[in-house]
Amino acid sequence: MHDGSESDADPDAAPDEGVMVRRRRKGIYVLPNLFTLAALFGGFYAIVMAMNAHFGMAAIGVFAAMVLDSLDGRVARMTNTQSAFGEQMDSLADMVSFGAAPALIGYEWALKDLGRWGWIAAFVYCACAALRLARFNVNTGVVDKRYFQGLPSPAAAALVTGFIWVVTDLGLDRSEMAWPMFALALYAGLTMVTNVPFYSFKDVHMKKSVPFVVIVAIALGIAVINIHPPTVLFCLFLGYGVSGYVVYAWRKSKGIQTSVISTSTDEPEERGLHK
Repeated sequence: MHDGSESDADPDAAPDEGVMVRRRRKGIYVLPNLFTLAALFGGFYAIVMAMNAHFGMAAIGVFAAMVLDSLDGRVARMTNTQSAFGEQMDSLADMVSFGAAPALIGYEWALKDLGRWGWIAAFVYCACAALRLARFNVNTGVVDKRYFQGLPSPAAAALVTGFIWVVTDLGLDRSEMAWPMFALALYAGLTMVTNVPFYSFKDVHMKKSVPFVVIVAIALGIAVINIHPPTVLFCLFLGYGVSGYVVYAWRKSKGIQTSVISTSTDEPEERGLHK
């Protein structure tokens, strides 16, 4: 039995003459985009700090952006506020925080002392970050969810800025770190656009119960990080940045497929596959 309410009307039916139909306006979800904007601010803050020669604070800004970037998607899923706008906003913020910001910080910190070689290394990193994000967006539907195709851009940013953070915190002479920074920027940038598989941790379900020893291990991990955050965090991301090549070599030696493309090697259909 119908009561004639508006919810029972066929949305595709033509309205009666003289009847005004009010269409629902599309809006923007505030909560997840606040986290994205905060991550974007972290990247912007890092660039400003580097321009003022506060390189330790610049590195902290990038790491803060990493934490916020990891939260916006989870908040959107938990609150059922996913949107195409949020996906595009997230990719643009990632390009600033994990692409442009680390490249500019590395250049201002030491790479500019190398002349043209310095800005070439910075540009290669920045360009590879853009390529990495674009490929991620269009390959979402065909990549094995357990792995990233190439080094994720936040991890690459952590390698570059983590190295700067360690050297700055230890009070070492950054003028002697130009070539190590050059090598690290190229390594991080080019690894982003390889097909090397990096574990994504997406099959780890936080809602499931875990043994008590796992909680103890997490507490110990936090305590270890507090010993010297710059060194410990850099070593963690350095290990992760190498792990993909270890997995690749192991799969190769066992004759296991090394590609993380799970359904097709053709270029995927781009519509509906954005991050």
